[in-house]
Amino acid sequence: MTAVDSLPPSDGRPELLVLRAIKLGDLLVAVPALHALRRAFPDHRITLATTAWLAPVVELLPEVDVHLAQHGLDHPIGADRGVVDVAVNLHGAGPESSDLIAALGARRVIGHADPVHGLDGPVWPDDVHERERWTRLLDWHGIPADPDEVAIARPAADPALAGAAVVHIGAFHGARHWPTDRFAEVVRVLRARGLDVVLTGGADDVERAAAVARAAGLGEEAVLAGVLGLQEFAGVIAAARLVVTVDTGAAHLASAYGIPSVVVFGPAPPEAWGPPASGPHVVLTDASVRLGDVFAEDPDPALLAVGVADVLAAVDGLGVHGPDAVTGGVASR
Repeated sequence: MTAVDSLPPSDGRPELLVLRAIKLGDLLVAVPALHALRRAFPDHRITLATTAWLAPVVELLPEVDVHLAQHGLDHPIGADRGVVDVAVNLHGAGPESSDLIAALGARRVIGHADPVHGLDGPVWPDDVHERERWTRLLDWHGIPADPDEVAIARPAADPALAGAAVVHIGAFHGARHWPTDRFAEVVRVLRARGLDVVLTGGADDVERAAAVARAAGLGEEAVLAGVLGLQEFAGVIAAARLVVTVDTGAAHLASAYGIPSVVVFGPAPPEAWGPPASGPHVVLTDASVRLGDVFAEDPDPALLAVGVADVLAAVDGLGVHGPDAVTGGVASR
């Protein structure tokens, strides 16, 4: 699905527009709400106003008919006033997003309480999981929603590889950078247990991935950081045997596809961003030492409190083993 800059001509259906203009993980925690909106409005054309570079993943959301490019909140939504029937604010409750939604002049607005624009709704809740934030919002407006309904479609193309242990070493900020030597030790032990291991990450993570590969004795062919497109990346996660990652989009993709995952949390609390409790996922962190600055350049102490042995024990708890499993040594914290 290609992102467009303005709402296409009507196809005869009433228009429902959803605002959620952030990054991959932020989009994926809104998936349960999108499922609920499609059920509640089966005859509407649903437009998602979100970041253009997310187009390959938006294509995996069958609830969405149109991807409207929305680069943050510093420009109007590309839809003429009065065209949208239902406008849904899944972005926030502040004036930046509320003003953009109000400018659409929709017949019905679904959002949190907004006295400035006279919108009735629930008060913005603190200390709640992001998936629940949006499903509770819909529940308040009479639309039943399940926060654990996180599944998205698999890419149509065959995955670049299948059955691997995906170790995702990337993160946008240093606060989420688990040390490369610990990643390397995890990789060494997983390989010793008979698992094929690949390293993933974004274009900015290539150097870190190369360092992990060198320390772990991985060949260049196992370094996929900076190589995969976003939908190719989703396909590799969907076909993985295991995902080991910090709190990033890779963790949310593992949740979306039900892939066993070990997620190391640092500055962000898993109570707000963690995987569904019902899935094959293990969260590792130490909240007692968390600083909580998600934009910091240095790793958060809650992240550093997690050692290699913790990650490998979590893998054992998930029951993920290679066909030629052997006992491998682990490094201390």
